[in-house]
Amino acid sequence: MKRVFSGIQPSGELHLGNYLGAVQNWVKLQSQHDCLFCVVDLHAITQPYDSANLSSLTLDMAVSLYAAGLDPEKCIVFVQAHVPEHNELNWLLTTVAPLGELERQTQFKDKAQRQESVPAGLLMYPVLQAADVLLYKASLVPVGEDQVQHLELMREIARRWNGRFGEGYFPEPQPLLTNTKRVLGLDGKAKMSKSLGNTIGIFESPEAIWEKLRPAATDPARVTRKDPGTPEICNIFTLHHGFSPPDTVAEVAEKCRTAGWGCIDCKRRLADNMIATLAPMRERAGALKRDPGGVMERLRAGAARARRLAQQTIAEVREKMGFLHG
Repeated sequence: MKRVFSGIQPSGELHLGNYLGAVQNWVKLQSQHDCLFCVVDLHAITQPYDSANLSSLTLDMAVSLYAAGLDPEKCIVFVQAHVPEHNELNWLLTTVAPLGELERQTQFKDKAQRQESVPAGLLMYPVLQAADVLLYKASLVPVGEDQVQHLELMREIARRWNGRFGEGYFPEPQPLLTNTKRVLGLDGKAKMSKSLGNTIGIFESPEAIWEKLRPAATDPARVTRKDPGTPEICNIFTLHHGFSPPDTVAEVAEKCRTAGWGCIDCKRRLADNMIATLAPMRERAGALKRDPGGVMERLRAGAARARRLAQQTIAEVREKMGFLHG
């Protein structure tokens, strides 16, 4: 089986954007490939953060991943900082990473222009991403459209290292784009983000889900119930693809185009399907939160499995780069 690697920042509990954009797909992939999924706490510190909350947010994210369906028997789930080889390969790859390409990264330019003093870690973020993937010689990376540029740079770093130290050693990772490639927030404008307050958490109560979904933005052309709409430009229709069966999605599209029902009817159907999908996850999360020691045990076991793979790679990389054996 091909090896898959992907990571997610420790932002606490999952929201719909995380789930539809990444984790829902991870749950499927774990039965199809050799998968490693990582809570990337080292990436999180490249932006200002509250150190007092980092560990609890990391644990909450791990709980979310297990509750959403990641199974330690089918995949490796671990915390990035628990495998120090990520840091070592990161440094070794900086020696071949092209500075000009790093400076041209869209995400770097976007984040850098909002800061008075730009930390070097922000510039080197894609190199650490490359280290995360190449450390396990993963050939597939499930990503959103906003990460494709980083993946292209990752392949360039692999080519440069291979060219200098070992042709063909690192595979050039390819992207696996999810069906729900980019999830907009409930405002229908910006990407779903906790900082923007436009999200729904996957463990929220049915009442809270409906309270947030009811006023969510829809097709702006539908001013009244009698106005026909265009489902393809409606964010609620996009969310239906994540939570509703194909026959419901087809019904939603037809009734939207013909003004067969109003937006509130469409949202109510979505809410029902969303609540039904998320209910078992909320129950699993409750049980996991009552046993934090058990969650930590799972994470330690995942890190141990990941380290065995990582240590083998690092040993080979040191040999190829000419380091003296200790």
